[in-house]
Amino acid sequence: MPESGPSTPGHIPTERPKATEQAPETPGTGTASGTGTGTPAAARRAGLLVTLVLGGLTALPPLSMDMYLPALPEVTQALHAPAATVQLTLTACLAGMALGQLVVGPMSDRWGRRRPLLIGMLVYIAATAVCALAPSPELLIAFRLLQGLAGAAGIVIARAVVRDLYDGVEMARFFSTLMLISGVAPIIAPLIGAQILRVTDWRGVFHALTVVGVLLTLVVWKWLGETLPPARRHGGGVGEALRTMRGLLADRVFSGYMLAGGLAFAALFAYISASPFVVQEIYGASPQTFSLLFGINSVGLVAVGQINGKLLVGRVSMDKALGFGLAVITVASAALLLMTSGVFGEVGLVPVAAGLFVLMSAMGLAMPNTNAQALMRTPHAAGSASALLGTSSFLIGAVASPLVGIAGEATAVPMAVVQLACALGAVACFLGLCRPWRQRRPDRQPRPA
Repeated sequence: MPESGPSTPGHIPTERPKATEQAPETPGTGTASGTGTGTPAAARRAGLLVTLVLGGLTALPPLSMDMYLPALPEVTQALHAPAATVQLTLTACLAGMALGQLVVGPMSDRWGRRRPLLIGMLVYIAATAVCALAPSPELLIAFRLLQGLAGAAGIVIARAVVRDLYDGVEMARFFSTLMLISGVAPIIAPLIGAQILRVTDWRGVFHALTVVGVLLTLVVWKWLGETLPPARRHGGGVGEALRTMRGLLADRVFSGYMLAGGLAFAALFAYISASPFVVQEIYGASPQTFSLLFGINSVGLVAVGQINGKLLVGRVSMDKALGFGLAVITVASAALLLMTSGVFGEVGLVPVAAGLFVLMSAMGLAMPNTNAQALMRTPHAAGSASALLGTSSFLIGAVASPLVGIAGEATAVPMAVVQLACALGAVACFLGLCRPWRQRRPDRQPRPA
C-alpha cells in the first residue's frame, strides 16, 4: 500500500499512489486517485475543486499586475514620479516573483507543497496591505518587490502540483484548463481596477487585492491537500537544490523550452507594461476603453489556449503547435513595429489593437506547450524545474518592462522593438536548442544531478 499519511480535517487529500504513478490518469480525476472518495462522481468533484484552487493561484499574479494597470497614469501624478519610475513598480513585482520561485520551488520539493504555499500567501497579504499605504514611489517599489517574492509561492507550487498529478498529454491539457481559469483574471482585472478608480484612488486597488489574498489563502487552507508524499521529497539542503538546478540547466532541451517560454512571456509583458500608456496617452482612450481592449485580448489568449488543450493536444505534436504560436507572435510583432514606426503612415488605435490581439492570442499556443514539454522531462524535481521556468520568465520580463518606456510616453516603437526582439530570440532558442525536427523518445528525461 502506498504511504499517504492522514489527511488534514476538512481537506481533500490529493496524493497520487505510487502504484499508479506511471499510468495515465483520467482528466479531472488525478487528485482523487487512491483517496478513498469511492465513486467516479466524488473523484470528479475532488478534481474540480483542486482545479479551481490551482486556477486561483495562477490567477493571482495577473490580478496583482492587471488590476493596477489602469491606475498607472494616476500613480505618476499622485506620487509625483515619472512614468519610467512608476513602471519600476511592475518590474519590482516581476523580479520578486522570479527570485521567490528560486527559493520556494526547492523548498516545496523538500517540505511538500502545502506549508511553503500557506506561508507565502500570508506574506503576500501583508505586503499588499502595505502597498496600499505607500507614501512614496520608493516604498511602493520596495513592497511590490516583497509582494512578488511572496506571490511566487502560488505560481511555482501550482505548476509543481500539476506535475505531481499528471503526465504527458494530460498535463498539457491541464495547463490549458488552468489557462482558461486564470485567463479570466486578466479579462476582469482591468475592468475591476477601472471601476475601483471610479469610486476611489489607486490605493483602493491594493485594498481589493488584499481581500483577494485573504480569501484565496482560506480556500487553499481548506481545500488543497498535500500532493507530494514524504517518500518522494528531497532531504538535502541548499547544496542539493543547486545541484539539481544545475543538472536541469545542463539539459539542452529543457533549457531550450525554458528560454523560449521566458522570451515569449517577455513579449507579452512588454505589452502589459506599455499598453496603459500606449492606449491611453498616445491614442487618447479612457481607462474603461483600455480595460475593454485588454479584456478582449485576454479572451483571445484563453480561447486559443482552449483550442490547444481540447483540439490540438493528442492530435498535433506539442512542438508543432508551439512552433506555429512562436511564428505568429513574430509576425504580429513585426507588423506592430511597422505600424508604430510610421511605415504605413498615421495609423489609429484599431490596427494597433488588432496586432496586439493576434500577439496575445498566439500566447495560448506558446505558454502551455513550453511548460508541458519542459516539465515532462523533470519528474524527479518538479518544484525546482517549475522554479526555473518561472524565474526565467519573470526575470526576462522584468528586464523588458523598463525598456518599453525608454523613449518616453509619446511613442509605441520601443514596445514593438522589444516584442520583436523577444519573439526572434524565442524562435532561435526553440530551433537551436530544442531541435524539434529530431524525434525524441517520450521517456528520455534528464537524470538528477
